[in-house]
Amino acid sequence: MIVLSKTKASPGGSLASFRLFDAKRKLLLCCLLSFAAVGYSHAQIEVQDDLGNIVQLPVPAQRIVSLAPHITETLYAAGAGDKIVATTQFSDFPPQANAIPIIGSNKNISYESLLSLNPDLVIAWASGNGDEIVSRIKSLGLTVFLDEPREIQDIATSLSRFGQLAGTEDIAMREAQSFMRELNQLRNDYSNDETLSVFYQVWHEPLTTLNGEHLISDIIRLCGGINVFEELIPLAPVVSMESVLIADPQVIVVSGMDKARPEWLDSWQDWPGLSSVDNRQLHFIPPDLLQRNSPRVIQGAEQMCDILVGARAHYSLN
Repeated sequence: MIVLSKTKASPGGSLASFRLFDAKRKLLLCCLLSFAAVGYSHAQIEVQDDLGNIVQLPVPAQRIVSLAPHITETLYAAGAGDKIVATTQFSDFPPQANAIPIIGSNKNISYESLLSLNPDLVIAWASGNGDEIVSRIKSLGLTVFLDEPREIQDIATSLSRFGQLAGTEDIAMREAQSFMRELNQLRNDYSNDETLSVFYQVWHEPLTTLNGEHLISDIIRLCGGINVFEELIPLAPVVSMESVLIADPQVIVVSGMDKARPEWLDSWQDWPGLSSVDNRQLHFIPPDLLQRNSPRVIQGAEQMCDILVGARAHYSLN
């Protein structure tokens, strides 16, 4: 502890000494206040990421690198699109995102390019980028925030957190509230409907699906369905055709990799006896609306719910 004492000027001519001491005292006080200000601002922004890490920034981020298309979309929705200095392959929404420099894909990052951009924040996709990439970026001394929405409402949380990190809280909060209003409306409309079994197909070779921890399974539950492979351990497991036949889903929904309905969806017609085939319940939802964990996922959820409404109507008549 530093103690500042007062010295009274004597009548005999020590006024100059007092003034010198007073100047030193003021200088010391200014230094102490400056140190306090630095200590205060060092952790001015603290946000917990989806893996429980506390991310600290002295000021709102001005140079953000996004390592996934859904992160890029969510940053734009949170009002921080103009702060993105680089992103990864397929970050094409909104359209202005196409002008952002690309430094790789979700599994292959150019670390040299990343460092040259001098970002004050890197937002990574925990499961999509993986531990190796995240650890490497942290080892370079960069600040990393990990995004991993597993339930639909987590997207509203991402919006809010991105707004905090970028200093765009007002815009982000409005978007988060709007998202939750739409989500709650879907819950009110569909969550109590009769349950239907659903097989969600990510890809055909190998035959790939998603387990119950994935956000798409939460969408299926939202619409009154159940993922027939929700108990599997991997987030994106490869399954056999035999296992699908045994599960006998009432509805099959695919997304693929493009906006167009994949041709391989029709290959299910080769399996008569499967309930979803016999009842013409083979459906497509564009992958950008389901497989990107961005605010647009609410549109994919609406399409999923519409599909299950139609399937219930069909099964009730047969």
